[in-house]
Amino acid sequence: MPTGGIPTIERPARGARRSPVTLPSSVVHPGDALPTRKRVTYILILGMLTALGPFTMDTYLPSMPRLETDFHVSTAVIQLTLTATTVGFGLGQLIVGPWSDKVGRRMPLILATAVHILASLGVALAPNVELLSAFRLLQGLGAAASGVVAMAMVRDLFGGTRLVTMLSRLALVNGLAPVIAPVLGSQLLLIMPWRGIFWVIAAYSAVMLVCLVLWINETRPKEARIASGHSSVGQRFKSVLSDRVYVGIVIVSAMNFSGLFAYLSSSSFVFQKVYSFDAQQYGALFAVNSVGIIIGVQSAARLAKRFGPQWVLAVSTATMTISAALIVILGGSGVGGMWGVVVPLWFFITSCGFGFPCVQVLALNGHGAEAGTAASIQGASNFAIAGLISPLVGLLGVASAAPMGIVMLACSIVSVCALWFVVRPRTVPALAH
Repeated sequence: MPTGGIPTIERPARGARRSPVTLPSSVVHPGDALPTRKRVTYILILGMLTALGPFTMDTYLPSMPRLETDFHVSTAVIQLTLTATTVGFGLGQLIVGPWSDKVGRRMPLILATAVHILASLGVALAPNVELLSAFRLLQGLGAAASGVVAMAMVRDLFGGTRLVTMLSRLALVNGLAPVIAPVLGSQLLLIMPWRGIFWVIAAYSAVMLVCLVLWINETRPKEARIASGHSSVGQRFKSVLSDRVYVGIVIVSAMNFSGLFAYLSSSSFVFQKVYSFDAQQYGALFAVNSVGIIIGVQSAARLAKRFGPQWVLAVSTATMTISAALIVILGGSGVGGMWGVVVPLWFFITSCGFGFPCVQVLALNGHGAEAGTAASIQGASNFAIAGLISPLVGLLGVASAAPMGIVMLACSIVSVCALWFVVRPRTVPALAH
């Protein structure tokens, strides 16, 4: 095994008698032969990388009312700075994912992370909302590689039910990050102005760059790129987009994420203006919701192995729809006050947690040869569509929680329809062991 930790088949010495050399029968994918310590290192670093995008977008959520005051602009304009990041993140993934299929995973990760550091510093120093939005777009482009290439690297190493377990570890971090980020942001606002948040993000990105350089090796060697048989970007896109199950899962994933993002982008205004939360109380609410994410992600990994990820999605999307409907009814009428919104909101977010690892497994399991492309389309759809949908809450107004709930409900209904009429759970093949 080379120092990088990726298993290979040893070649006999020159002149030695050649005989067939095979990996142990238990080793089906390269990651199966990794020692436990190396496997944990990869998952830990790659998991932290997947958090870079959500931290980039969500850590400053508690400070959005302050940006509105500092720059003397409307709520909708400040929400557009978040939209700029999500659009950048989506477009960046469409570039980086296919690129990583062609040239390997490591170099795109390193270059994109370096861009992210510079963009974060630009946001911290931006003198007006126009430049802030431009640097936020560049931040999204720089963070794009973190999520899409990290997932592709896990798919390079694992498959079948082991892939469910490994992606659930990434999904735990990736699912918790959007919830923890505002908690961190609210605490940072106690000791620094909002610009300081972006100095912290730049430092986090710099740490990730060091980890990449020192401990992450290439998981897609040149031989695998040649053997994949997909010599062009067009062929790789055609391969994944001709798969009905994959296309349906992309729709489900994008709608689930958009529903969650509608909450993330508007909740700071809803809870701080309508229910008079301060930044710390708002952060505490996110801490409580993070428990739901943990429960959802970890339970989904076990249930998906037993029943299939498509059936876990069937239950989670239905629960999201019911929860969002309750937010619309109770938030609009005022029945139950704050608790009439907080309780169904917790169930909505928990259901999102159940869905995170399931959509990733269903999207990547059948596309190992073009995992970067498959992950990029899924990720780009998530963030681009969420970025376009989330400002609708601001346009509808934040006088109550009902507009937020309406957008969440609409996304959930589309998700349910895509699952049952496009994916069709009964037609999804069982995962290999």
